Amino acid sequence: MGNVLRGFELTDNDRSLLDRIQQSLPLLADLARADVVLFCASQSADAVDVFADAKPRSVSAVCAESLSGKKVTKEEDPELYQALCDGKARRVVRHESSGATPSVREMNPISNNGRVIGVLCLEAGFMDRAQRSKRDPVFRSAIAQLRRMILDGELEGAKNIGPLGPHDGPLVVDTDGRIVYTSAIADSLYRSVGCDRGLLDNKITELGTDETAFSWALETGVCAERLVSEGDLVLVKKAIPLIAAQRDSWWGKLLRRPREIDGVLLVVHDITEERRREQELRLEATMIQEVHHRVKNNLQTIAALLRLQARRTSSQEVADMLRQSINRILSVATVHEFLSLDEASVINIKEVCQRIVDEVTQAVLDPEKRIRFVLDGDNIHLPAQQATSCALIVNELLQNAVEHGFGNRRSGIVAINLVDHGSTFTLEIADDGQGLPPGFNVAKTTNLGLQIVRTLVAEDLKGEFELINGVGDSVGVVKGGGVRAVVTIPRSQRSQRAILAVGR
Repeated sequence: MGNVLRGFELTDNDRSLLDRIQQSLPLLADLARADVVLFCASQSADAVDVFADAKPRSVSAVCAESLSGKKVTKEEDPELYQALCDGKARRVVRHESSGATPSVREMNPISNNGRVIGVLCLEAGFMDRAQRSKRDPVFRSAIAQLRRMILDGELEGAKNIGPLGPHDGPLVVDTDGRIVYTSAIADSLYRSVGCDRGLLDNKITELGTDETAFSWALETGVCAERLVSEGDLVLVKKAIPLIAAQRDSWWGKLLRRPREIDGVLLVVHDITEERRREQELRLEATMIQEVHHRVKNNLQTIAALLRLQARRTSSQEVADMLRQSINRILSVATVHEFLSLDEASVINIKEVCQRIVDEVTQAVLDPEKRIRFVLDGDNIHLPAQQATSCALIVNELLQNAVEHGFGNRRSGIVAINLVDHGSTFTLEIADDGQGLPPGFNVAKTTNLGLQIVRTLVAEDLKGEFELINGVGDSVGVVKGGGVRAVVTIPRSQRSQRAILAVGR
């Protein structure tokens, strides 16, 4: 049996057919309520390639693991090899040694230009398969027709159809528009939009409902999906054309005679509740953004009032204290500004750092001094609470560097570097200023700014903070002396989710 497949090589035409079949696998898995696996012949005589697979969403999968890209040997699956070699469909009951429920596996060979190039396998649990066999013969016939269309590569537009689920209501409609099969779910949905009479044997075009998906599939032979509003309901209607089996001779197929459509398999899904929840979430997000916008405006108003007070005082010490308070308020306002512009509740702290640098440059820095700020490192996304604490920390450390590192100097560099370590991140602010005074102890300092930093790092962020005298060569453009402030912060669970939310 291995010699039959030895040296087998798929042509471009073969792969084109397999690609068309692959696009239809999710749709077939949902409607057939079965695991679907597409095997293709391999150059190896001892293995078959898994070209693609799909799992049903309406029932539990027989095998939760995806097999796509794997190989199956002849010893592992002799029935599959037999189907690939003799080109005959077969049905096999599989009993797992682990004691799991038996499953029924249907193997359908795929032919192209007279050669068997692969096998399409449908596998369902024994009980699911038994329930499926009790469904209406018209519906089962439609599923069988759909499977045959997929095997022949005749189903077009399957990728236009979204996932199907257990709450979808299928109908089968013939070419005259007469409903020849309806499910209980479909019947209930149509009754909810005012169709008091039963659907069966009635013409779908005479129900007074939006059936553009059905009309499109019937006229074009291509799958269609439409979102429609019917009364108080929002429905998704998915239409799959049912193509008649090609009975022409080989030369008739070669002439590409127009395909004959037998009818349409229509699936209806109610998304009214989903849309209502989405609308509520959008409204809630808009309201939250508006609250952040108002908080930002209020904080800026408070800062403006303090700025007026600072101008009126005759005490330089009081003026400096008010100025420091203004910068702290504006740092918090910056976070609220970002939250007001983006409905996501996560902040890119690197962008916040840049805004704080701009504010310090305008409000704190002596214009006669040539101090350059450099921001580098990773984009780090944090939830609002962590971002607010980080903003205050950056503000205090930058002010501290400018005021104490360059008190007697006219030029220098202050570098901010963000390093993402995954479960933790590091914020470093280094300057090439005059360094720490002899005997300095950060734990005993009376400097209010550094006390704020220590408190925020230890209590709010559960991190570590240290001041290092002498920068060395560790922080980019800053070399030699000066001071390096290092803040190491563990990520919260919400912060970890923030990374996933922005697709990092």
